[in-house]
Amino acid sequence: MELRPILSTLSRHKTAAALIVFEIALSCAIVCNALFLIAGRLERIDRPTGADEQHVVTVQARGLARDENANALTQTDLAALRAIPGVANATISVQMPFGNSNWNSSVRMTAEQRGETMSVSNYIADEHFIHTLGLKLVAGRNFTRDEVGDFGRMRTEGKVHFPAVILGQATADRLFPGGDALGKGLYIWGEEPSRVIGIVERLAKPNDFGSAASYEESVILPGQVPYSSGAYLVRVQDPSQRQAVLEQAQKALLAQGPTRIVDAEQARTLESMRDRYYRQDRAMAWMLVAVIVALLVVTALGIVGLASFWVQQRSRQIGIRRALGATRGQILRYFQTENFLLATIGIAIGMLLAYALNQLLMQRYELPRLPLFYLPIGAVALWLLGQIAVYGPARRAALVPPAVATRGA
Repeated sequence: MELRPILSTLSRHKTAAALIVFEIALSCAIVCNALFLIAGRLERIDRPTGADEQHVVTVQARGLARDENANALTQTDLAALRAIPGVANATISVQMPFGNSNWNSSVRMTAEQRGETMSVSNYIADEHFIHTLGLKLVAGRNFTRDEVGDFGRMRTEGKVHFPAVILGQATADRLFPGGDALGKGLYIWGEEPSRVIGIVERLAKPNDFGSAASYEESVILPGQVPYSSGAYLVRVQDPSQRQAVLEQAQKALLAQGPTRIVDAEQARTLESMRDRYYRQDRAMAWMLVAVIVALLVVTALGIVGLASFWVQQRSRQIGIRRALGATRGQILRYFQTENFLLATIGIAIGMLLAYALNQLLMQRYELPRLPLFYLPIGAVALWLLGQIAVYGPARRAALVPPAVATRGA
C-alpha cells in the first residue's frame, strides 16, 4: 500500500494526529517504567532469605519482671519446644528474617584498622540455628557447644567476644574476594579476632533496608541468648502441622511459670511474616497494574474515537475508492496502516520520554536504570493495542457499500 495518500490525509488533520501521537508516546513512557517498577517489586518480594520458610515458625515469651535465671529458663523452654510432637529442632536468636529487631556491627580486618571494612547484620544464636532455619552450609562447619558463650553475661560485663563466626556467602565474597575466608580472623564486637569457621550459601538480613547489594551481608555469631532478648524459632517436620505446633509451643512456654507472657500475635509462621512484610510492595505492584490498564484503556478509546470520527469525515473518499474498485480488505488495511504509522511515531517519542522519566526517577528516588528490553515490550504492546482498537472503525468503513457512501456525501 502506498503511504503518500495516508501522509497527505494526516497532513490535513495535524491536530488530531498529533493528539494521538502524544497519547501513545505518553502511554509508552509510563507503561515501560511501570512494568520496570512492577518487575522490581516482584523481584524484591520473591528474594530468598536462605531459610526454609515453609518449615519454620516463631514464638516469643517475655517475663513480667527481671529474671535472674533467664538463661536456665531459656534452655528449659528450648527443651520443651523440641519435645513437642512434629518438631525437628528449635533455637533462639536475637533476630530473624522479617522480624522487627536488627542487630548490626562493623567488621574490621585488622586490630589496627580504624574505619570499618563493612557493616553486617548479626544473627546471634546457638549451634541449632543453622539446622532450625534450614540454612545450607557450603563450606566449613557449624558451631560446637563450647563455642557458644553466654551472650547475656558478656553484655552485662561489657566483654563481648565471639571466638568463631559463620559468614553468609555474600559477606565472605566481599571480605575475601579470593574465596579463602575459612580460618581467617575478623574483628567483630571487640578487640579480639573471631575466626571464620563456616560459610552458608545464603543468609538475608532481617529487613532489606539499604541497597540491594547489601541484602545478604549477614553473619552468625555463637551466643546463648536469654528468652527476654530474642525470639524462639521452631522447625516443624510437616508444614501442614505448623498451626498445631504453634498452639502447643505457646502452651509449653506458658507452662514454665506464672510470670510469663506469650503474645499470640507474635506466634507466626515465617511465610506469614514474609507476606506481612511485603504487603506494601504487593499493593504498589497492583496499583501500578491498575495504572497501566487504565492508561491502555484510555489510549484505546482515544484511537477508537479518532478512527470513528475519521471514518465519518471520509465517507465520500471511501465511497469513491470503493466505486473505483477498492476492496474491503484494502480499506481495512488503509486505516490499519494509518494507525500503525501514528503508533510508530508515538512509540519512538515515547521511548525517549521513557528514558527521560527513568532518569528523573533515578535522581529523585535512587532507582536503577531502565533496562533496554522494556522498550520493545512497551512498543509491541502499543502496536497491538493500536491495531486492535482501530479494527472496529476500520471494519465499519470497509463494510459501507459504494452507492450508499456516495449518496451520503
